[in-house]
Amino acid sequence: MRYTEILKQNALCIPEILLPNSKTDLSRWAVIACDQFTQDRDYWKQVAAYVGDKPSTLHIILPEVYLEDNDRAERLTAIRKTMRTYLGTSPAGESAKTDKSSNTTSDYTTGIFAPPVHGFIYIERKTAYGRTRKGLIAAIDLDAYEWKSDSKALIRATEATIVERIPPRMEIRRGAPLESPHIMLLVNDPGKSLIEKIGERVRAGVPLYTAPLMEDAGSVSGWEVSSGDDLTSVAEAVQNLAKAGTAPDGSCFLFAVGDGNHSLATAKAVWDEFKKNHASDISEGKIDVENHPARYALVELVNLYDEGLTFEPIHRVLFGTDTETVSAYLSKKLGGSIRHASSKEELEKVTGAKNETRFGFVSQSGLTYLDSPDPALAVSRLQPALDSFLAENPAVKIDYIHGSDEVFRLGNKPGTVSILLPPVEKDSFFTTIAAGGPLPRKSFSMGEASEKRFYLECRALFTGDC
Repeated sequence: MRYTEILKQNALCIPEILLPNSKTDLSRWAVIACDQFTQDRDYWKQVAAYVGDKPSTLHIILPEVYLEDNDRAERLTAIRKTMRTYLGTSPAGESAKTDKSSNTTSDYTTGIFAPPVHGFIYIERKTAYGRTRKGLIAAIDLDAYEWKSDSKALIRATEATIVERIPPRMEIRRGAPLESPHIMLLVNDPGKSLIEKIGERVRAGVPLYTAPLMEDAGSVSGWEVSSGDDLTSVAEAVQNLAKAGTAPDGSCFLFAVGDGNHSLATAKAVWDEFKKNHASDISEGKIDVENHPARYALVELVNLYDEGLTFEPIHRVLFGTDTETVSAYLSKKLGGSIRHASSKEELEKVTGAKNETRFGFVSQSGLTYLDSPDPALAVSRLQPALDSFLAENPAVKIDYIHGSDEVFRLGNKPGTVSILLPPVEKDSFFTTIAAGGPLPRKSFSMGEASEKRFYLECRALFTGDC
């Protein structure tokens, strides 16, 4: 069996990956995932100032810090124009300029991409924390993905999906000429037979790119994986992992969504919508449903057992309340006692202690934590309790943040309570999801905020006629 057939059976296809040409400054082109720093407009202003009017993925994404702004429609229009500009398909006379600081685009009139790479890309991401994460850029079949809790699909969600968050994101992907991924899928590969092995095969060659990443986020390098032998190696490893991930009932759990759950759910929703809207053309054979670009999504595959991959909790921040109210409610709901911490360092230490379950509270009134006697207490119990609190206090708003620094920064603002969560263990990750379905929403994060995936590789998505 050829490698293309094996890959297809396991929800993978070999994409046509677009990378900027050699004239492009990759330090400005590559931008962190749009769902980071959602409470930090200053971060995105700094990014916009650094990028300026140079080609950048900043101009083809909508940072979620701006998702609820009144000018979303204008921003989306500018994004579409810039995508066409970068592809070299802008209609004559169309300008891609906009006066929004986060979407100021260049006036390029020809495409900026080099000829596409038909293959995968092996990447190594060095972070500011001294870690190196390995990955494989590939395209996955959205028909093999399902985010619902009872899913037995090949590709499964790891956290609960908030359905209300999908429609605004569909506006961005629907009809978009380009996609660039921040989705990361986990592979359960303790033997390191897939990503690490292909890295050994290709990294001796000249990389396709090496780029420093802005805002002290480290660097990234990528190597082409396109020879027949290399693709066969990938296919054989994937086939063996699929066999290992097959349950007694015959269902296979091959990939788990690590990052970008709502982005992947959005891609699935857009594809399902496209099939519904073009059902007659598909049935008449006018649309190649097997190979339509929208059927696939570009992702980064990462080994769960990669030493450079850390699991970090996603912390909570509540606006419009105080520590006393929140901690009293949670201690009554979940049990345990409230204790004081004398410093930031002590709070981080007690919440991070192994075999203990503690939640820290940060506000202008001080540092405290909930010390629970129940070792099973975790985000799976915390989130329902928070949901009840929010239902009883509709004026209070919640957000989900990465990194303990953000916990302490936001907690020092008036009327704000940050909740510091304990670490997440990853050893039983796949078996937990397979047995019980997705965890509560925003349960974990792979690495600190600055370690998240940066947009860099692209893929053509919708043409002008579909």
